[in-house]
Amino acid sequence: MPHSISAMKRVRQSAHRNAVNRANRSRLNTVLKKVNAAIASAPKDQATELALRQAFKTLDRAARNGLIKKNEADRRKARLCLARDRAAAAPRPS
Repeated sequence: MPHSISAMKRVRQSAHRNAVNRANRSRLNTVLKKVNAAIASAPKDQATELALRQAFKTLDRAARNGLIKKNEADRRKARLCLARDRAAAAPRPS
């Protein structure tokens, strides 16, 4: 249990930041799951492009807010594009 006023404030701030970061990470993971599902179902579809654009936006926001590092955001964006391109080039079963 914190004894000083400043330590109590730090506990409150830490709990708040923890809740915000958890919500933001959950939002990021949800967006990434949606774009991966869109890529798997229809890689050349307009909805996939919209989902990809939304994922890029969310990754950039997460990097800007310090949730993930900038290089991690860039790497994930590159891998999403690579997955889309590979899925589009793969022969579709008829």
